[in-house]
Amino acid sequence: MHPEPGSRVGDSGGQVAERVRRVIGATGVSQREFARRVVMDASKLSRSLSGVRRFTVAELVRIAATAEVDVGWLLGSPGGTPAKPSAVRRGRPRAAAAPAAPPEGGRPLQMVRETVRLIGERGFHAVRVADIAEACATSTAAVHYHFPGRDELLEAAVRWCMDEDTARRAAGIADAGDAADELRRLIELRTPCTAQRRQQWSVWLDLWAEAARGTAVGRLHTAYHRQWRATVADVLRRGVGQGVFRTTTDPDADALRLTALIDGLAAQVLAVAPGATAGTSPADMQAALLAYVDVTLTAPGPSRGSVARS
Repeated sequence: MHPEPGSRVGDSGGQVAERVRRVIGATGVSQREFARRVVMDASKLSRSLSGVRRFTVAELVRIAATAEVDVGWLLGSPGGTPAKPSAVRRGRPRAAAAPAAPPEGGRPLQMVRETVRLIGERGFHAVRVADIAEACATSTAAVHYHFPGRDELLEAAVRWCMDEDTARRAAGIADAGDAADELRRLIELRTPCTAQRRQQWSVWLDLWAEAARGTAVGRLHTAYHRQWRATVADVLRRGVGQGVFRTTTDPDADALRLTALIDGLAAQVLAVAPGATAGTSPADMQAALLAYVDVTLTAPGPSRGSVARS
């Protein structure tokens, strides 16, 4: 009998964890990046590798699919091999039709990306496992093979969405000239002026409702928003030290006000269809935010690093 996807894998000798460590080492990426690729909370991966927590069958399935190794080998099945069974030659090679190209990032990541898209289009509670399976051209059984239940898949999708946003932010401000330039770029990245950003904001707004209900994914969003606000506060703090923001700036309080303004304006933008002439446009939102920063935060005088004109 096959183990259930959500069941925990016994690993008293630490052999499963050691195999996963070997897999991570072979990829040449950091443990955190590997966790992102297999759609797993980095802290859970760390605890599982250290023996504090046991891997679930579904997690090992995702690890195997992403790293292209045999899941049986990871699970310690007798006769298991590091390579996928399809990669092991048996007997004489024979001509065969070329297999369909796997989805970018592997099947688990495809499922997560489609879940994010469907949440953005339909709302958190309207997304079913059957919808995700249809979007991925697979079966609901295949979805459950990687993610035991709908809740686990939705949580994985939310975590992935947050990780992607963090990565885009980091890349977007990597070569900023000063804190004023950083803040301008953060505002641009937070403005829903593209289809991808509108989709992401649709997910964020849905998650605010989940946060108000105190659900698990809602708590995830609350923690993530706290981290986003801390990022803005750090930029303001650096700007005060660089002389581009006023010395009277209170980084934490001003970050609270600015992020609240961003949230409110983004909700107004999403209430208007793209291309509509009435209502708040992305350009209106960005202009309002830059004007607010210049009037309330930017330092006056020759050292002024005007956010709006950077």
